[in-house]
Amino acid sequence: MRRFVSWNVNGLRAVEKKGFVEIIAGLNADLVALQEIKALPEQLPESVKNIPGYTAYWFSAQKKGYAGVATYSKEQPLSVIYGIDHKDHDYEGRVLTLEFGDFFFVNAYFPNSQHGLLRMNYKLQFNRDLLAFANTLAAKKSVVICGDFNVAHKEIDLTNPKQNEKNPGYAPEERAWMDQFLGAGFVDTFRMFNQEPGQYTWWSYRFNARARNIGWRIDYFCVDQKSKNRVAEAAILNDIMGSDHCPILLGFR
Repeated sequence: MRRFVSWNVNGLRAVEKKGFVEIIAGLNADLVALQEIKALPEQLPESVKNIPGYTAYWFSAQKKGYAGVATYSKEQPLSVIYGIDHKDHDYEGRVLTLEFGDFFFVNAYFPNSQHGLLRMNYKLQFNRDLLAFANTLAAKKSVVICGDFNVAHKEIDLTNPKQNEKNPGYAPEERAWMDQFLGAGFVDTFRMFNQEPGQYTWWSYRFNARARNIGWRIDYFCVDQKSKNRVAEAAILNDIMGSDHCPILLGFR
């Protein structure tokens, strides 16, 4: 069984100072997907760029200190796809895909719709284009999509749903797209195993939110429908600190 981890690190240079390399070594994952790295590879220390046993692939945003994704892999991929071949999105460094013999591994950092929902139209366009890209891949072989989707799908996925109904990450348009995404044949793997409330992956730095578990589940591992039987486990690793998000885990046969 392969072991996959996804983690929005909210700044790779910041989390490096909080034991990042040791955390990754301890997780012993076959693939590690990072979002919001906020760095170019040349800005990172060698210890982060060359973690023993892994090859790192980088897709940074053109804007410095913003967005960006990276994937560490123990296995050599057949190919690496940078972006989704879309000029409106790819300069923000949001999607990095590694192809292996029997699956694609898509590391995605979805846009935040922002305060006042100012980027909602852009986010929804990104979501549509990402789904079209994923469907193209799924026609060929299994697809694993992971990352920070920047949306809590259902009331169970955040502490205060009523107060957040018009806020970024829980606006009706964002939740409706998540319905469409799952309706198109993708599976939220965590909910295959866990139907309990209070399971979150992101907590505000304010109001002591993490200690009080006032959070949101906005990070996901999803697979295409035909690959559902390949999912062995899915979990939230909420004991791992270093970011305002915690890592999530997928076991994939």
